[in-house]
Amino acid sequence: MHDFLKAFIDYTTSFSQLFAIFVIVVGMAKGLVIFMKDSMFRTESKEALRESRMELGHAFSLGLGFLIGASILKTTFAPSWNDIGQLASIIGIRTVLNFFLTREIERQVKNGRQGQI
Repeated sequence: MHDFLKAFIDYTTSFSQLFAIFVIVVGMAKGLVIFMKDSMFRTESKEALRESRMELGHAFSLGLGFLIGASILKTTFAPSWNDIGQLASIIGIRTVLNFFLTREIERQVKNGRQGQI
């Protein structure tokens, strides 16, 4: 049972990391498409930049969430103090990045709504 659970967690961790990569790459592609389309067909390049940054921000935030989950799963079996310390620093850095990214997204959404009124 222990070996099955360890293998399951290894596969789940790998899947979470791959899914995070997929989400980030798709977000980057969508951001690029939005920027190119808006900058070619709209007169406001500022709006094209804002919309593409919003798409990137959402993708990065979701990708970071999956990476944090994968990091937590990795250390579930017999972690050493070194593993716990590394996990704490990884989660701390990713959480701070996610916090500021989410705050910036909310600020952009709020500014975008005020600009439309």
